[in-house]
Amino acid sequence: MAAQETVDHKYVYDFSEGNKDLKDLLGGKGANLAEMTNLGLPVPPGFTITTEACQAYLTTGREPDGLAGQIEKHLESLESAMGKRLGDPQDPLLVSVRSGAKFSMPGMMETVLNVGLNDQSVVGLSAQAGGNDRFAWDSYRRLIQMFGKTVCEVPGEEFEHALDEAKNAKGTSNDLDLDADDLRRLVDAYKKIFVKHTGREFPQQPREQLDLAIRAVFESWNAERAVLYRRQERIPADLGTAVNVVSMVFGNLGPDSGTGVAFTRDPGSGAQGIYGDYLANAQGEDVVAGIRNTVPLQELEQLDKSSYDELLGIMARLEEHYKDLCDIEFTIERGKLWMLQTRVGKRTAAAAFVIAGQLVDEGLIDLDEALHRVNGAQLAQLMFPRFQLDHEFQPVAKGIGASPGAASGTVVFTSARAVELAAEGRSVILVRRETNPDDLNGMIAAKGILTSRGGKTSHAAVVARGMGKTCVSGADEIDVNVPAKRFTVAGQTVNEGDVVSIDGTTGKVYLGEVPVMPSEVVQYFEGSLDPEHIDNALVRAVHRIMTHADGKRRLAVRTNADTGADAARARRFGAEGIGLCRTEHMFLGDRRELVERLILARAPGEREAALEALLPLQRADFEEIFREMDGLPVTVRLIDPPLHEFLPPLEQLAVNVAVAQERGEDVAKEEALLAAVRRMHEENPMLGLRGVRLGLVIPGLFAMQVRAIAEAAVTCARQGRVAKPEIMVPLVGAVQELETVRAEAEKIIAEVVGDSGVEVLIGTMIEVPRAALTAGQIAEAAEFFSFGTNDLTQMGWGFSRDDVEGAFFWRYLELGIFGISPFESIDRDGVGRLVRIAAEEGRAARPGLKLGVCGEHGGDPDSVHFFHEVGLDYVSCSPFRVPVARLEAGRAVVETGGSDSR
Repeated sequence: MAAQETVDHKYVYDFSEGNKDLKDLLGGKGANLAEMTNLGLPVPPGFTITTEACQAYLTTGREPDGLAGQIEKHLESLESAMGKRLGDPQDPLLVSVRSGAKFSMPGMMETVLNVGLNDQSVVGLSAQAGGNDRFAWDSYRRLIQMFGKTVCEVPGEEFEHALDEAKNAKGTSNDLDLDADDLRRLVDAYKKIFVKHTGREFPQQPREQLDLAIRAVFESWNAERAVLYRRQERIPADLGTAVNVVSMVFGNLGPDSGTGVAFTRDPGSGAQGIYGDYLANAQGEDVVAGIRNTVPLQELEQLDKSSYDELLGIMARLEEHYKDLCDIEFTIERGKLWMLQTRVGKRTAAAAFVIAGQLVDEGLIDLDEALHRVNGAQLAQLMFPRFQLDHEFQPVAKGIGASPGAASGTVVFTSARAVELAAEGRSVILVRRETNPDDLNGMIAAKGILTSRGGKTSHAAVVARGMGKTCVSGADEIDVNVPAKRFTVAGQTVNEGDVVSIDGTTGKVYLGEVPVMPSEVVQYFEGSLDPEHIDNALVRAVHRIMTHADGKRRLAVRTNADTGADAARARRFGAEGIGLCRTEHMFLGDRRELVERLILARAPGEREAALEALLPLQRADFEEIFREMDGLPVTVRLIDPPLHEFLPPLEQLAVNVAVAQERGEDVAKEEALLAAVRRMHEENPMLGLRGVRLGLVIPGLFAMQVRAIAEAAVTCARQGRVAKPEIMVPLVGAVQELETVRAEAEKIIAEVVGDSGVEVLIGTMIEVPRAALTAGQIAEAAEFFSFGTNDLTQMGWGFSRDDVEGAFFWRYLELGIFGISPFESIDRDGVGRLVRIAAEEGRAARPGLKLGVCGEHGGDPDSVHFFHEVGLDYVSCSPFRVPVARLEAGRAVVETGGSDSR
């Protein structure tokens, strides 16, 4: 928001004024607190400061005009409703100050509890609690600790060390064993730590505490870990966070109090039931931090049946209201249940599909909505392999399967080490007692996360599920010693550098590397599992949603395949043709010698002999592919890379020749080869003699390939198969290039095809920016365009893909110049605009022009949506990505209301 907002602008909303549809303004937490309030659920009174206030603060460095007065007004209303004043020495109102962005960012931003406590009100809090001094001083030490770390950047480990010293002095490892006097001394220690790092006493004015806490939450939007998380999850950087000020309710008042997290269904598998964690005599951060191991939510029934029954009723009501899995945070204060938060819960990929199917069966959503609620990234996760176990592999520990998957890797104990080894290309398992938001870098780098503390709702579990990382939490048989870089379990010591394997479904931990096997979802796509006749809820859900996606989508999905085996697999995965068959892959291996003969040829007869030898080999390749794709189109790209890529590197060949000459060996052939390589050497071969240029310079090369394609198609036709070849000319930048190649190709095709009934299309790859900008001209000579978005991105940005990704992309991502690599997801504003221009001008010149894409973006979920919007006919991707593209093509129709730009 602009700094000149008028004082009349509304920046603060009472919970009764909002609803769940105001997430942009109130953030997810504030909007859902308002929704629960309006449903009549027991929500502690409070108010929300909007994301607009945060945006204004971050833009100008100060609070917008009018905000302070609106906070004061709502605070007075809150005090009136509660019958208490903030920080009153006799009967204090205490509040929590919590972040709450539009999109859930668990643990990435700040929270401060017990705001309003000071040296006087701590006594009043004890009186409120019936003389419970322990509770009051425990609450005060938590405030100093959270305020110090969050608001004043006091190192959190200093508070942790002081707490550990207090427990050691008491001879205990459990903070519940500390009595009121112990906690009073701990408060004194915390205050000294605060003064040491801030140069001032801990603030005693409650309103100052509140204002500073609100600013700290605003500023936490740009904290390093929050920025990193947003990049990882592709959350826009300009949204800002809302701030929720909520009257405190206390779960740490004794055994009849507690706090917990509940899910209306299992976020790991999607199974229906009662899932969650509960911790008696604790505040909320104790659960998510994993400091103490929780008990299953079902045990609350024995501890407090009345609260348990009320909670189950609220859970059912919320799920029916939100029509989705709900994640709920609650506190019980002396037998009184309070709802602190609800949101649509994060879930694993498997749970996402299963729950979507369940909700359709229950009549809560339709199949379009089910398709909207899953995505291609989740489907890709489900296609990863799982452990193949036999009697040789026995688990050494078992924790909680917090986020499924099978992960093996080198053990590391710090996030920094995880990042370091991952950068070297190694798979790592990050092992911690418990993770915290500062571990985000390491969690992103790791293949899996293993913790000895925490449950399904701990920080490690929630963040891992959100990122699709394998996670086992609460494996309390493991004794983790981070300073010594080792853990012990079952009498064995595992040091940093050793390999372990973790199963995020079963929670089991294995020493060494465990072999893997295909997932059930891959077996389903391969055709070895019948979804209608197996007892597998996940496979049935995937089948049902994929069937619906196929019925909805407009985009066809082809595959990039160069062999019959790849083509066959892709067809089983649902490919509807081949969008890119790279012929250069057919010149490798034993055929290199023939390529060398072609390159070394100095006379037309020598060149023709080399091409004549290559012709039957190419023809056989195409026959195999056409047989596998019987009845489906096959786009064959004529040879694209520069020929010198098929020869030894110049430096290596020069050294070999020099050494052989020194030994007096006959090196005539090698010298001729060296001369040819030197003759063809280019400083920038990707912009040199390749693609159509190569076909125009070396007579007969493209003609040989065209003949091989046509003859293979005719052979298949005579065998009763239907071949649909599409010849694609690469790297065209001017229509005259394509016209020259087309004229020669048409003569060969007419000669070969005759009356066989085979039809051969001729088109081009749009991968040079000039081709996109002159697409109207090129379409006059092309029956189809296929966008080669790898080269189009490379040339559009002026990047050498082989060089830049490791050289500086990391810095561009860090600075926010990129949200994601433009080679991974299409740059809609630049490269995407070139695609849009070429599609529009090409179709204007030739209305029946077929349009596809065959670059890596063809299998990227976000890019598929863009290609649907632009009006392409198909996308093409690797065989493994075909199901992902099919799903996303269906989702694109649902999310645009069935719109079609053509």
